[in-house]
Amino acid sequence: MWLERSELIFGKEAMDSLHESHVLIVGLGGVGSFSAEFIARAGVGTMTIIDGDVFDITNKNRQLMAMDSTIGKYKSEVLAEKLLDINPNLKLNVLTEFVEPERVWEILKEYKPDYVMDCIDTISPKVEWIIASIRLKIKVISHFGAGGKKDASKVQVARLHRTYNCKLAQHIKKRLKKRGVSFERVRAVFSSEMQDKDSLAMTDGTGYKRSYYGTTSYIPALFGLQGAAEVIRHLTEVKLAQQQKAAESKVIENSEA
Repeated sequence: MWLERSELIFGKEAMDSLHESHVLIVGLGGVGSFSAEFIARAGVGTMTIIDGDVFDITNKNRQLMAMDSTIGKYKSEVLAEKLLDINPNLKLNVLTEFVEPERVWEILKEYKPDYVMDCIDTISPKVEWIIASIRLKIKVISHFGAGGKKDASKVQVARLHRTYNCKLAQHIKKRLKKRGVSFERVRAVFSSEMQDKDSLAMTDGTGYKRSYYGTTSYIPALFGLQGAAEVIRHLTEVKLAQQQKAAESKVIENSEA
């Protein structure tokens, strides 16, 4: 069995929980591509992956599936092929699209994941994924700025309201507060390292970004690893504990009836 070593460390009940879980990952770039592979290799039974972008040659320094052979191909389709090669029994939903804010709600209501991994870097849809997940009572972890940073020891998971030294997280928190959203329970992957301002470059103005920071190979991957580790921890520990508590409550209710 390909997951026998995972079962040795997690136990059968935890592996069953992973198999019965559904993780949605939006954004399959430097962070999301690694997140998706870690989630698939952990034995999660159902995944939904979302991205409307194609590979560009500048992606090769940090994105898992970016190679000369994949330039110009859709990230979602290339990654889907690999995930199914890892686990042919994986139930995989592939959405090749840039998700507009109003579409977020439709997707979550249709696919009903147990956990959402937000791996995008555009503010408006990022805010919407967080709000929709909160309102629909779906666990969500949001990944923040990996650009302009190179100290691996500074990458960590925390509650969103406890993040610092991250401009993207600061913008998101302001937007959420403005919309009256309580986000204390939202998990976040961020780096406490200050961004290297000298690594900032301007775009030609044709895309959705006006500027971007330099990136290295390992930082986005580490963001993806930390996020995946948090999701797997929840699905193997917290979810099981919640199920056990619910079962115990049911037994007590039946005995009192």
